[in-house]
Amino acid sequence: MTINRWMRGMLLGATTLAASPAYADAAREAKLEARLNVLEAAIFDMRAELAAAHRQQVAAIPTSIAAVAMPHAADPARISPAIPTLPATDGFRVGATTVKINGYFKLTAIGSRYSDGAVPTTSLGRDFYLPGTIPIGGLRRGQTFEASAKQTRISLSTATPIGSHLLKGYLELDFQTSPGAQGSERTTNGYNPALRRGFITYDNFLFGQDWTNFQYVAALPESTDYVGPTEGTVFARQPQIRYTRAVSKKLVISVSVENPKTASATLLAPALIDNGNDNLPDVTARLTYASPVVELSLAAIGRKLTVDNGVNRASSAGFGASFAGKLPFGPDKRHDLRFMISGGDGIGRYIGLNFAPDTVYAGLPNSKLGNVRAVAGFAALRLGWTASLRSTFVGSFQKVDYASGFVPIGANASAWSASANLFYSPVKNFDLGFELRHGERTLVTGAKGLLDRGEFAAKYSF
Repeated sequence: MTINRWMRGMLLGATTLAASPAYADAAREAKLEARLNVLEAAIFDMRAELAAAHRQQVAAIPTSIAAVAMPHAADPARISPAIPTLPATDGFRVGATTVKINGYFKLTAIGSRYSDGAVPTTSLGRDFYLPGTIPIGGLRRGQTFEASAKQTRISLSTATPIGSHLLKGYLELDFQTSPGAQGSERTTNGYNPALRRGFITYDNFLFGQDWTNFQYVAALPESTDYVGPTEGTVFARQPQIRYTRAVSKKLVISVSVENPKTASATLLAPALIDNGNDNLPDVTARLTYASPVVELSLAAIGRKLTVDNGVNRASSAGFGASFAGKLPFGPDKRHDLRFMISGGDGIGRYIGLNFAPDTVYAGLPNSKLGNVRAVAGFAALRLGWTASLRSTFVGSFQKVDYASGFVPIGANASAWSASANLFYSPVKNFDLGFELRHGERTLVTGAKGLLDRGEFAAKYSF
């Protein structure tokens, strides 16, 4: 029984006890009924006022620096905000915590043709564009076809008001990140879920694994590919502690200390080596300017690189900068131009999914590190033909320079690609896309490998 029905019963019962049926009349019953209706309306209004007050309290708390820094970022299903915004009216409640689940289901079908042999079956280069895996030096051309649903993604957001603060959590998983498999393509095509992002935010602080603060995620163009302009973009997710503060309505500053990892190579082989002897975190800082006219990001990074082969130990400093942005234009801002240009010394693992090493270690007694310099960038033009039909045209590159005397045999020297796509959304949250791509990879010896690829993607976001 609700409180309204209980109070109605109590008042009607009291009236019955106070007067016999002989003295009851219709006018008195009607008067009492009217008072009960007024009381019910007051209770309803009180509940509405309490709910509104709670929503105002949550809305008044700073919740998403990403919403301040990137208020016009497109493709929310492709790029999740750095700090999830979770209005009190969304999701469902577990005690005082609001919980929201979202993500997308995605199918990709990829046909590839290589100039110098096929990519191995287990290579990630079959699942998405990874320029470092383009074959070079093969005896004949190679062709492959791959279909997969492993890029399907799911995320869980939580928000808990605590006094005048808001404590949030965010968890994001997919089936592409993990290299393991529970079933082969011959039978069940089972893939392991893997952590993409998982962090806590409290006021201006973020603790956990997220996109590196050195990267401006909003600049990534729409693509059927998992990354898109791979060789030209900063791209890394890793554990960090980040502090973000809005300097003004349009300007945001963020600084972070992030998990270090030196990726090195030797003179005899270009294969990347993970080094576990780093003793200082990577440090980043980023300024983001956002307005209805333009979004701009300027980021810097400083690192200490360390290599220890068990006999000798060597260290050096690494540093870099990245400038990125997005310029919407046209009717209803359906068009935009996105770009990124990055460069530095010893930042190879942050650019192009580690296309080049951070540094090269000769391995000789008392030898030093020869840091690797890289310059990379991309430009993407998005044209919204109609409200449901759009295209993106992308050009991307990376150029690598090795210090004199520190050039590994067979190391990557450069890569570039060009792509064009067409996306159609027959209904809201459902995208169908087709993309054509040409990519090239060149070694320090001048040897070259080519890739031509056609890719279809279907995605339902929720």
